[in-house]
Amino acid sequence: MNTVAKGPEFVVARAEGVWLWDQSGDRYLDGTASLWYCNVGHGRAEIADAVHRQMTTLDAYTVYGDFNNVPAMELSERLAAHAPVEDPRVILTCGGGESIDTAAKLARSYWATQGQPQRQHLISRTGGYHGLNGFGTSIIGMERFRSGYGKLIEDTSVVRHDSAAALEAEILRVGADRVAAFFAEPVIGAGGVFLPPENYFTDVARICQKYGVLFVVDSVICGFARMGNWFGIERFGVSPDMIVFAKGVSSGYLPLGGVVVNGRVADPFWNEAGNPFLHGTTYAGHPSACAAAMANLDILEREDLFTVSREVETHLDSALRGLADHPLVAEVRSGTGVMGAVELTEEALTERGITTAEIFAEARTRGVIVRPVPKALLVSPPLVITWEQIDHMTSTLSSALDAVMARH
Repeated sequence: MNTVAKGPEFVVARAEGVWLWDQSGDRYLDGTASLWYCNVGHGRAEIADAVHRQMTTLDAYTVYGDFNNVPAMELSERLAAHAPVEDPRVILTCGGGESIDTAAKLARSYWATQGQPQRQHLISRTGGYHGLNGFGTSIIGMERFRSGYGKLIEDTSVVRHDSAAALEAEILRVGADRVAAFFAEPVIGAGGVFLPPENYFTDVARICQKYGVLFVVDSVICGFARMGNWFGIERFGVSPDMIVFAKGVSSGYLPLGGVVVNGRVADPFWNEAGNPFLHGTTYAGHPSACAAAMANLDILEREDLFTVSREVETHLDSALRGLADHPLVAEVRSGTGVMGAVELTEEALTERGITTAEIFAEARTRGVIVRPVPKALLVSPPLVITWEQIDHMTSTLSSALDAVMARH
């Protein structure tokens, strides 16, 4: 906010498809789908219409206790039908951060019901982003988001994102009888778009099963066709104990998230007396948000964006790799999902003093919005982006790199 206070804010006035307009009427290509979520693109009237119909019938009401509503029930059934989880149950929330906290609390609570309350340790990965709520901040794999807040939730640790052996070693170091769960994104998103090595998730699933550790997949960024399927993890052929979702489930039209829970993990709370899961949020199961999600999922299926996204993924990968030879670029990471990272060289960052924020600003001046993180520029456009728009996005990013390099 200190930076924002020094200059005018960038006020988004309207949006349609992959385009945004500011208050002055200037147009920008939304190369990040806002924050990874506008999968079906902006301005879909049928989602707005579905929300309007729902609000004129039942705007909102709690789902605590035995209260429920039709959109929440229908959405939960629809998600469960597609989840690669055995005997799935669905807990709805308002977003990814809430969902991570729900999954973490549920993992610890589950082991307590099994007579193993000492199993509280949570393991995550370097670069992993799991929201910024209490548990999310405590297990995030980027130190800059953890510092300055004092003592965080205890019994957590982080392992290398690209090594299943590192996970097993950490389980053994902590003691398998103390580890509750392991959290991982199918593709690390906000941490820099890091793709998993071959067979990584097969090995991880085997290790978790071997030691009885719950395997929690954070599909907040990767779900709902961004990786060509419903939850992202299907590409690796494993069945986790829990899947955390949000963002693309409603394409961000209204805030919504949740956790798909394996029936075995849900069973002590679902079928046994004396194990209440005393957790929930005011707006969980919000009928209008669920109506938005249902309309969004209709679009994903009707337009087969699951197949389209695989084609977009291929073209985006090819276009981004055209930047790999730029003097400022150290590496391009893409090719698994509609997302990518263009990482700068250490020479550019340290010796030249170039920042990703400079390149972000230059690209925005030229009409394209990307996402700057400390070492890379990230893209994750709406799935409805065209080949021509992808080429425009990458060529503009190339021009922005050239302009910044010329100044340094």
